[in-house]
Amino acid sequence: MENSDNPKKECIQTKIWDEEAEADNPYAAAVCYCAGYDVYGDLLGKIRWPEYLYLLTKQERPAEHQSKLLESLAVCLANPGPRDYSVRAAMSAAAGGATAASCLMSALAVGAGQFGGAREVYLAVDAWNACNRDLDKWKDRLQNPASGKTDATVWPAIEHPPGFDPYGVRCATPVRQALSHLAGIHGSGALGWLEHNRLELEKSAEYPLAMTGVAAATLVDLGLGAREAEMLYLLLRLPGAAAHALEQHLQWKKYPFFKDELELTNDPGPKKEADK
Repeated sequence: MENSDNPKKECIQTKIWDEEAEADNPYAAAVCYCAGYDVYGDLLGKIRWPEYLYLLTKQERPAEHQSKLLESLAVCLANPGPRDYSVRAAMSAAAGGATAASCLMSALAVGAGQFGGAREVYLAVDAWNACNRDLDKWKDRLQNPASGKTDATVWPAIEHPPGFDPYGVRCATPVRQALSHLAGIHGSGALGWLEHNRLELEKSAEYPLAMTGVAAATLVDLGLGAREAEMLYLLLRLPGAAAHALEQHLQWKKYPFFKDELELTNDPGPKKEADK
């Protein structure tokens, strides 16, 4: 949004969004454009959520297979489940009576890291950019996971190959199901190659493929860079954290990881009048 007619006016510069103001209110939009498309005049009712999400991220409409990929990936990632650390963080915050925003911020903070989190996806996408579909390069990269991008001021070197489960015994069934479905949508890209070479890659990594690895390959096939992939991964995992937080709100006695209700075993009893 740039006003070239009056350079003295403060401008909002963005390729993503543009607005035309109402005739009687310069602070209210009459028309909103996303990447040149009239959102409420042309897109509303004609575009699906994954397509709009892609448009916001890439400033172009996705191809049909990309739309299907993103829609399916969103389902795969929407709820990592209560065993996931980011979901547990949201649940714990909710059980203590935290606000909705605090619950989601807890999930984002815990889900941003290098173990099953968004930073791991960033590093996995970076590995795809470096290795593409060269099996020998992948083998070397998987055996030297710290050889990728690092930011010493924020992130330590990763200790396991990004996209693989350092505590896994074998590739989990949901991971294999997700990979099979997504590769079925677009088998000629990273997903198809990953499905074909999964066992060989797992042998080199010495760990089974994780959902972060499937997500990274999908995001590569969507044409996203590492930073875009990291951001989208954070966003797509929030619905499950929100749902579990709503269920857990102020229900600390019913927290699912407690075998029995919490009981105070050393209750001193009611306070005496003199103690009050």
